[in-house]
Amino acid sequence: MTAPRHILVTADAIGGVWNYTVELARGLVLHGYRTSVAVLGPGPTPAQAAELTAIPGARLVETGLPVDWICADARPVRAAGDVIAALARSIGADIVHANMPTLVASATFDVPVIAVTHGCIATWWNAARQTPLDPAYRWQREMMAEGLARADAVVAPSASYAATVAKEYGLTAAPIVVHNGRTQVLSVGVQEPAPHALTVGRLWDNVKRAEVLDRAAALIDQPFRAAGAVVGPHGERPDLTHLEVLGELDARILAGELARRPVFVSAACFEPFGLAVLEAAQAGCALVLSDIPTFRELWDGAAVFVERDDEAGYATAIRQLFEDPELRRLLGQHAARRARRYTPEATAASMALLYDGLLARQQAAV
Repeated sequence: MTAPRHILVTADAIGGVWNYTVELARGLVLHGYRTSVAVLGPGPTPAQAAELTAIPGARLVETGLPVDWICADARPVRAAGDVIAALARSIGADIVHANMPTLVASATFDVPVIAVTHGCIATWWNAARQTPLDPAYRWQREMMAEGLARADAVVAPSASYAATVAKEYGLTAAPIVVHNGRTQVLSVGVQEPAPHALTVGRLWDNVKRAEVLDRAAALIDQPFRAAGAVVGPHGERPDLTHLEVLGELDARILAGELARRPVFVSAACFEPFGLAVLEAAQAGCALVLSDIPTFRELWDGAAVFVERDDEAGYATAIRQLFEDPELRRLLGQHAARRARRYTPEATAASMALLYDGLLARQQAAV
């Protein structure tokens, strides 16, 4: 019997990349891969660590290395890349999957490397600020460009974001598109849909446009709740007066909120994929989304779309769904049906196929 191939995945435990990594590790078991996860930034919570290590063959490695977006310059990131390359050699990894492509910029790897771009400072900045990138962050853009160029393959979670990355970094070919997936935590409730709206995300992050939704909340009669971190790593904090802020919620508590099928709203102006939207759709929530390319790609025909930063438009769309229960029910059904396309099994199968191809190419070149 052939021994499982060994993949080293880099991740952080702060946001959606952790969920993506756990789902991937679980799915790869069926494709003959065991996974070591090298965590950068703050370590995982005990619950996160238990979730990963419960997967057959999965191993957790807390590196103490920094994530690039909290570093002041390139030196610690380049050093982190060297450590990851050495770790890959020491554990006998067959392939490296870097969820932080800047790690690939200058390190020397002995095995194929895949860079998966879930977002970057340059593309985030373009959406959030719509001004030239601050010189203080140009080193991050340069390292991202180096990492994408040196990787054996580049992956993005949507065609829309793949096109954005290709344009931003002048890539000769767009990244390979592998949609994210998510396991539904709780089954959909049978009770009447909740009499409120809900948004989920990093409320401090300007691209999530929490302040736009706060203004929309002032224009509707129904409660409008907001789940997610309110304070960012550098002290960022939105000015929220009308949203009912719930703060960060445990995964099962959030799943319970979604299972009540509130009207789910995202005003994000930048979203490479949007796991929170997927989770809401799985629960059968009617979706009200910003009209950005990613959401159109993934949810066209299964959501109501509103122009960027149009708080009156969000309020009108939310009111319409509360006033028309049948439309709300149908939209929730359409969203749930569409969500079935985006499964962790499909993600793992696509990634395993990519890994297999790179390993076969490596073997052929020997």
